[in-house]
Amino acid sequence: MIVAVLDLNCDLGESYGAYVHGADDEMMPMITSANIACGAHGGEPAVMRRSVDRAIDHGVAIGAHVGLPDRLGFGRREIPTSGQEVYDLCLFQIGALDSFVRVRGHVLQHVKLHGALYMMANRDRVLAEAACAAISALSPSLLVYVLPGSQLHSAAMAAGLTTVAEIFADRPYRDGHVQMYDRSPGLVGGPDQVVTRSLRELDRAHGSGGLSLCVHSDTPGAPALLRAIRAALLRAGYSFQSPTPSTPVPTHSIASPTTKGSMQ
Repeated sequence: MIVAVLDLNCDLGESYGAYVHGADDEMMPMITSANIACGAHGGEPAVMRRSVDRAIDHGVAIGAHVGLPDRLGFGRREIPTSGQEVYDLCLFQIGALDSFVRVRGHVLQHVKLHGALYMMANRDRVLAEAACAAISALSPSLLVYVLPGSQLHSAAMAAGLTTVAEIFADRPYRDGHVQMYDRSPGLVGGPDQVVTRSLRELDRAHGSGGLSLCVHSDTPGAPALLRAIRAALLRAGYSFQSPTPSTPVPTHSIASPTTKGSMQ
């Protein structure tokens, strides 16, 4: 039996306006790290605030989910983007989410790029280095979630940043490579297929450093899939914990009006 500590992460906070996206409320209690959208591909200030509050209430570590400014394509369309633009996007979005985290007296744990930007930076060294430069400039203690063996992985290590290698439970793999945009129900599979894929890819990734398993909140049936994964991993000897514990820092926390019941 494997005895290992594993992070369970989920992309959350992607609703905006009248549009509700993802099973956030059901997923939050079952994860250890939350990747919260920062207002570009999804999310908005009120959603960011509520997502941060819920994560803190559940003891879930918080990361900035930085995407391309493309709401129409939900950040999943590749758009020609320069290194300078990636740097600016990272500074802008991480800083925005960090403000909501700081006023609660907590610390941002990590950065995870979203969708097309994630895939672009994982294969393009210039974009990878730009993202890492922004993260280093803001806080070298921020963790970077990466595909194992990718350009982003090596660029982050070269920049002295700590990486967390990411496995995707609800995305198919072909020849050892994740197929990020193949999201049909048949390719994602049901609980048995998702569990088998997770165990297989975790076994392959051992030795890559810190590991995190992702289940997207907008995958059909995501809560049931995550419950099946957790049960199978517990049986296999895994326990669940974020890479860094979600604990308050000794600083003044500014109360949100939400805490007084005046906002929802």
